[in-house]
Amino acid sequence: MKKVLQIALGILTAIGGFVDIGDLVANSETGARFRMSLAWVVVVGVIGIVVYAEMAGRVAALSKRPVFDVIRERLGVRWAMVNLFASFFINLLTVTAEIAGIALVVQIATGINYLLWIPFAGFAVWLVIWRTKFSTLENVFGVLGLAMLVLVVAVWKLGQWHTLGHEVMAVHTPPTEDWPTYFYFAIGLLGAAMTPYEVFFFSSGAVEERWTRSDLMVNRANVYIGFPLGGLLSLALMAGAALVLAPRGISVAHLSQVGLPVSLTLGKWGLVLLLFGIFMAVFGAALETGLSAGYTVAQFFGWQWGKSTKPSEAPRFHLVVVLTIFLAVLLALTTIDPIKVTEYSIVLAAAALPLTYFPILVVANDP
Repeated sequence: MKKVLQIALGILTAIGGFVDIGDLVANSETGARFRMSLAWVVVVGVIGIVVYAEMAGRVAALSKRPVFDVIRERLGVRWAMVNLFASFFINLLTVTAEIAGIALVVQIATGINYLLWIPFAGFAVWLVIWRTKFSTLENVFGVLGLAMLVLVVAVWKLGQWHTLGHEVMAVHTPPTEDWPTYFYFAIGLLGAAMTPYEVFFFSSGAVEERWTRSDLMVNRANVYIGFPLGGLLSLALMAGAALVLAPRGISVAHLSQVGLPVSLTLGKWGLVLLLFGIFMAVFGAALETGLSAGYTVAQFFGWQWGKSTKPSEAPRFHLVVVLTIFLAVLLALTTIDPIKVTEYSIVLAAAALPLTYFPILVVANDP
């Protein structure tokens, strides 16, 4: 069991990155509008994040330095500051969407307006970050988020593999769509798969867990199992929407529509399991992005940092995390659409990819 839980960091990072609140709707919306013609983007994104996360984990294990520390050294202060502002802004938007997403899941379960749940969701995220050990955090939310594999079961029961396979191989736009929209969705899916906070969290988590050279195999296991699992869930969301929503002309605009393929094939209890998995995945994503905000700022300025470090020992790191969550709650309470917020954040994340991944590529290939 201990061996299994060693890959929980990769599972939590991947599920939080691939199936957060915006990705849930984005992948379903892609399937409903373009069927499986954009599945190739998810595959490219999985390959990309696997390559770079493995390098980031290796650098963290061998040098004891997380990604943003490397970015500051290789890009210099000016470009690293640009990256810091971009990363923090994207993180803030994403934390806002995740906290609102937690509230939306509770609304689906209770029928009570999600705005009433937002302060409680924000408080719960902060409480878990403050009181829960890092290993417990990754094990609980990473492993329980796998309840979303019910999506794969639903797609399996729907069948129609020949149709799905044909659509995957045929790159085209439906008559109702155009190529600019196609590429906009492609950029969004790539940004969702390779969002920078995944690498910030993963490499910082490796340092938190005190990885050494002997943990390089654990690093590879995390990367080669965790991220493909996240990609599989993304493809399952897309396929379910392509088989159930697209033929009915349903355009996804709300989280509740994501569960339609599961409820039609597996009934009430399948939907309950899916909602549980979504809750754990979105909560895990909120933890990731909240911590990533603290990691990036503290590592840029050279402050003491760490989820496992007491607030008295790393006060500025913990203050940044608290302020990020507080600002996210305030933004979410403005009734801003959490789905649109995350869609914009993943497109911005795609634009910021070179600033994050180029320094990792350089350092990972140093002799």
